[in-house]
Amino acid sequence: MDIKYDESGLIPAIAQDVGTGQVLMLAYMNEESLKLTIETGYAHYYSRSRKELWKKGETSGNLQEVKGIYLDCDRDTLLLKINQVGVACHTGEYSCFYNEVKAYDDIDNTLNELYKVIMDRKINPVEGSYTKYLFEEGLDKILKKIGEEASEVIIGAKNNKEELIYETCDLIYHMTVLLVNEGISPGEILEQLSSRRK
Repeated sequence: MDIKYDESGLIPAIAQDVGTGQVLMLAYMNEESLKLTIETGYAHYYSRSRKELWKKGETSGNLQEVKGIYLDCDRDTLLLKINQVGVACHTGEYSCFYNEVKAYDDIDNTLNELYKVIMDRKINPVEGSYTKYLFEEGLDKILKKIGEEASEVIIGAKNNKEELIYETCDLIYHMTVLLVNEGISPGEILEQLSSRRK
């Protein structure tokens, strides 16, 4: 594979959540760390400050299970699509990119945020959580709730705007639980919607 490492033998590697598409962190790899990543299925990087290889999450437990590795068109940047166990950032934030400079409010970001929270509830269940209860009950319970919420959307539409908005949010929440349960990302839904528009 023709990879363009820099003069120090390194290449930037972006870690992206495979479920939500959220960018989690940027680190560097050398040939050895890339080889270890491919062989083990877990992200290994090269520390420029410590001048050594490191396995992400080896001490913290916040491992990165690699689901795919991609090389950009210039062959000088890697993209790792990963299943993040725990958090990616050493500060305790899920993503290293949490310092907001400017956010544009759109449905893509909102859906991704909701998906991320529900995915986290599935991976790290919270005792007494309604989301945990739905995942434990399984597909049939989730589908039953979607049917109930869809009916409530119809009733809300007949009553008033505020009720319609409230019930629509409930429906979107339960639909997102279904997507997480079935391993479907918001990106796949938005891609399908985009293709229909074309």
